[in-house]
Amino acid sequence: MNKLENARIEINKIDKEMAKLFEQRMKAVEDVIEYKIENNMDIFDSSREKEVIEKNTKLLENDKYSKYYVEFIENLMNISKKYQKKISEK
Repeated sequence: MNKLENARIEINKIDKEMAKLFEQRMKAVEDVIEYKIENNMDIFDSSREKEVIEKNTKLLENDKYSKYYVEFIENLMNISKKYQKKISEK
């Protein structure tokens, strides 16, 4: 196998794990929106989002990925908010 094939195999393994983690995260999001509905809270909490970004970005071992990781986390939170909105409209 060449370098490209090996890299793609590694990416496929990582994507499989990420799919599992995504499902776990979305199940947790269901609990979050349930709590927010019960307590008349807004879906969007800017201070919480800022906290999540700052805390998680510090987990990176290589700063060269920071800009892209922030974008990844922001996109993930946007997906979570869309899902929360869908659930709250039922």
